[in-house]
Amino acid sequence: MKIPERLKPLVEDGLVDDVIRQLMSGKEATVYVVRCGDDVRCAKVYKEANQRSFRQSVDYTEGRKTKNSRQARAMEKGSKYGRKLQEQAWQSHEVDALYRLAAAGVRVPKPHNFYEGVLLMELVVDEEGNAAPRLNDIAFTPEDARKYHEVLLREVVRMLSAGIIHGDLSEFNILLASDGPVIIDLPQAVDAAGNNHAEEMLERDVNNLRDYFGRFAPELLTTQYAKEMWDLFSHGNLTIDTPLTGRFRESTKAVDLKTVMRVIDDVRKEEEAKRLRLAELGIK
Repeated sequence: MKIPERLKPLVEDGLVDDVIRQLMSGKEATVYVVRCGDDVRCAKVYKEANQRSFRQSVDYTEGRKTKNSRQARAMEKGSKYGRKLQEQAWQSHEVDALYRLAAAGVRVPKPHNFYEGVLLMELVVDEEGNAAPRLNDIAFTPEDARKYHEVLLREVVRMLSAGIIHGDLSEFNILLASDGPVIIDLPQAVDAAGNNHAEEMLERDVNNLRDYFGRFAPELLTTQYAKEMWDLFSHGNLTIDTPLTGRFRESTKAVDLKTVMRVIDDVRKEEEAKRLRLAELGIK
């Protein structure tokens, strides 16, 4: 096919050898299947801000830090330069999240490169080697619905344990690969300990999974995994192996805000320590 303008720099610099076809076009990006040497990968081309329907809401960007103070001021002022920096930060945030989650064992597409606003990453395939379908294109048996719901809850717990909440998780951004579900589309991912809307976003993500799989296994519709998960996390009791019941009883006790903030601060410090260790190992 004709090489899209945004992919020409990658072809010219030898990162991409051929553009095979367009895979999909969504609210934030267009994805192409490309050949890189002997490998077939995806090239995610981010749309310009004025072409996207997904807005960079402050609810999502809250808690994200910019090390360069001059750049931070420009982004706050909303100048042309600042808007360009915001756009770059929005795109690179997904790359950072993918590396962090992959290191934590979360099943996400493996990132390979980020160049000129294009993310090169693993092409997720089904058992026949074709591009894996999204969950919303599949009809499940009750047994499979329960199985994949449980698998994805574990992935959400792994993400939360790594300090990340997807923020827009649903059947539309989960692929069913030959080895199970793969979570995609993470530019809006939020810091679990540094975003005041984190609990709300986790609840929406988990309830989206409940509502979708509940179409095939109705007993899932009465579960309360989101509240249970957040309660365990906020008290420092959530690990990737913590048993979940799907039941939760609201506490009538007054909230000890000092304790909650101390736990969140401890999680934030632990996450920062993890980032430093990964940086020392050369992992983004």
